[in-house]
Order: sequence, then structure tokens, then C-alpha cells
Amino acid sequence: MDLDLKIHHIGYLVKNIDKAIEKFKQLGFKCVSETTCDEIRYIHICFMEKDGYVIELVSPYDSNSVVSKLMKQYKNSPYHICYLTDKFEETCIALQTGGGYVMVNNPLPAPALEGKRVVFLISHISGMIELLEK
Repeated sequence: MDLDLKIHHIGYLVKNIDKAIEKFKQLGFKCVSETTCDEIRYIHICFMEKDGYVIELVSPYDSNSVVSKLMKQYKNSPYHICYLTDKFEETCIALQTGGGYVMVNNPLPAPALEGKRVVFLISHISGMIELLEK
């Protein structure tokens, strides 16, 4: 399976997004977006960049958040790699049928990413990934 995927960002789970932003600024990261409230997933999101690397800080603001359970298990930590693809549907199907990935959720628009669709998939070998349509 030869997929044309480009890494877009690393998702980093944080309890308090404002405090995390300040800590990452101490490491030389700069905000490349405003903090966005994603009311579909009950999370706050902020993208930061350093040396060409982009991280997405993700913080739940409600106990019904899609990451609330992960927060209890992993605390503050990286938890997914996001890949950009120009063949969104085909890549999603290929990862499930030939790659051993299981879809965690149906594709939905992401307010922090200009409303482009994203989907999360998981593999017991490589963990969670996110696909972002180009």
C-alpha cells in the first residue's frame, strides 16, 4: 500500500491550554492560530510551530469531550499524528482494508482546520492517527 501522506501536525493532549501555550512558548514555539473552541468535540485547540514542526494542543473543556477519557489515562502527552491527504476517502478505506486500522469516528468538519474533514483511526501497533483532507 503506497499512500501519499504528508505529516501535518502532532496532536498533544493538555489539561490547561493556556498554561500549555506558555510552556511551549518557553521552548521556542510560536502560536500559528488563535485558540479555537470546537463545539462538536468539546475541546479547545491551538496550533503552535517551531523549526517547521507543528503541534496541535488539545484541551477538553467538558466531561463529554472526545478526549476526556484519554486525558484521565495519558495526562499531558502527545497522542496522535495527523496526516494530510488529497485522497481522503480512498486513503481512509485503504487504511481500514489493507492497513489494519479501525475508524474511531465518522469524518467530520474541523473548525480549527478551516472546516476541512478529519477522521481518526487507530491501530494496535502504531496507535492513533488523524487524516485531514487537503
